[in-house]
Amino acid sequence: MDSHHFLQTALVFLVATVIAVPLTKRFKLGSVLGYLLAGIVIGPQELGLVNDTAGVATISEFGIVLMLFVIGLELSPQRLWVMRRSVFGTGVLQVLATGIVMGAAAYYLFGLTVKAASIVGGSLALSSTAFGLQILAERKEAGSPYGRQAFAILLFQDLAAIPLIAAVPLLASASTKHGFDLTAVTRMVGTIIAVMVGGRYLLRPVFRFVAKTDSLEVSTATALLVVMGTAWLMELVGVSATLGAFLAGVLLADSEYRHDLESHLEPFKGLLLGLFFISVGMSMDVTLLLQQPLRVATLVGYLMLMKGVLLWPLGRIVGALDRRDALRLAVLLACGGEFAFVVLKLAREQNLISIEQQNLQVLVITLSMALTPLLVVLCARAFGTKPKKTREFDTITADSPRVIIAGYGRMGQIVARVLRAQGISFVALDPSVEQIEMVQRFGGASNIFYGDPARPEMLRAAKIDQAEVFVLATDDPEASLRTARVVRRLYPKLKIVARARNRQHVWRLMDLGVDGPIRETLYSSLKMTRQTLEALGMTPELAADRVERFRRNDAELLARQYLVYDDDARIVQTSREALKDLDQLFQADAEPEPARERNRPTGVTPDDKDVTR
Repeated sequence: MDSHHFLQTALVFLVATVIAVPLTKRFKLGSVLGYLLAGIVIGPQELGLVNDTAGVATISEFGIVLMLFVIGLELSPQRLWVMRRSVFGTGVLQVLATGIVMGAAAYYLFGLTVKAASIVGGSLALSSTAFGLQILAERKEAGSPYGRQAFAILLFQDLAAIPLIAAVPLLASASTKHGFDLTAVTRMVGTIIAVMVGGRYLLRPVFRFVAKTDSLEVSTATALLVVMGTAWLMELVGVSATLGAFLAGVLLADSEYRHDLESHLEPFKGLLLGLFFISVGMSMDVTLLLQQPLRVATLVGYLMLMKGVLLWPLGRIVGALDRRDALRLAVLLACGGEFAFVVLKLAREQNLISIEQQNLQVLVITLSMALTPLLVVLCARAFGTKPKKTREFDTITADSPRVIIAGYGRMGQIVARVLRAQGISFVALDPSVEQIEMVQRFGGASNIFYGDPARPEMLRAAKIDQAEVFVLATDDPEASLRTARVVRRLYPKLKIVARARNRQHVWRLMDLGVDGPIRETLYSSLKMTRQTLEALGMTPELAADRVERFRRNDAELLARQYLVYDDDARIVQTSREALKDLDQLFQADAEPEPARERNRPTGVTPDDKDVTR
């Protein structure tokens, strides 16, 4: 390929990617679909801007190799052990059940051989990890029950893709006239053992030696060398290069160089994976959709319906999901996946399936991936916002608590743990069923109750009239203000220690008569600033002085702005004046102040210098 043609091809790829991928992501269809559409448009069947599909595919296959290596890096034994029930429970059942059903359909309905049907069934059992995780992230549902279950299933599918890829050449060799090649199998197993043993004792010393050079280029080159070398070695013995890359990643999963390797390879992986999907799009036979629309639509419907039907009971029974979450799981994972492209390509190269069968399945998988985001949106609209779990508020049994804690989240739990360690009686209230259930799973929730602390009857049941302090640790600012308003009206003499989200929240709590609201990130930010200054070479004393000066200056600014916080112009003006005053303060005296001066009360309140926290 001459330089002019190479530059022209690269330019076409970049232009198509820059146009197609942002458009599909704009409509929440995912970047994978954008790459596929870009390949279809620039390929020989449409605009014909790039005709060398074989050359592009050869280069792009290295993206799959890198992806398998990164997947291996992420599969540390500790992580798999923590998720063992979901990964090796629901995941195994899903892949086996779907693979058997799809393989049986391929054998009986489409006349494929047993070996070809096994490969096709296994490939169609896999869902799109890229689509699934992206949709969960965009909808902020990765931490939901069905999101965690989907992640576990996708993780096992990534694992299952490895032996599936490795099985393709073995099944192909067994299909020849010589039958099952025992020598090839023995050679493959021996090579895998050699790679695992050699990698365990050689890779870490190599990376340790390279790390001492402190050279980014050498580290990146070493990472690529490990991936390409292992892949090449596996190809020599007739095994897929992707299996070698995966093994190399697994060997380094627990290594101290894992994150460094991942950061070096991530840019290469992303670009080459995009190129791989473009090459798939270029080779896709779109004319099948025009010539056989009914057949293609039937196959897409069968694929998604059968996978969904099998996923729903697994989510309900094994995953212990409710009906809505089980259906969300089924819709999310009903499509085909990007690994199927790899498996089907290998199967075609090994003559297990014909080119027509490959084209048809690639088209079906692509259409199923394109439909998934739309079905997820429709499912969400049909259900609406998932209602919060409801139940009757707990009956509170309390014996003269000294402290009432409203909100048992991150901050409320820390306060409660210290009080419990000091033997100080308290009662905690939280309006979230999920939060209470999570706390109860870890035990020690005898004095934690489900209830709304803004309701007067709940406060009376918690015996707030006998308490000395009311800790307002609610995460939601509006709920916090509502609770503070009720407590201040009914129990005006009760001391309130309140958590605040930001400055506006502080001022609104001060309006209600709450003294010294504590900004939730102030102290951690100040401590981080102090450590940053020390890391830059400043002495601990001077760093502490600078941070304390800023804290006092900010406290005074907060008090001044409280008087005008409903006037945006005055807020901007006072902020600029405070910034100038702080600069002058640091310039005026470069030496630390005496401790008694640094600790001087700010004057914001007579009894609490930490009013701004």
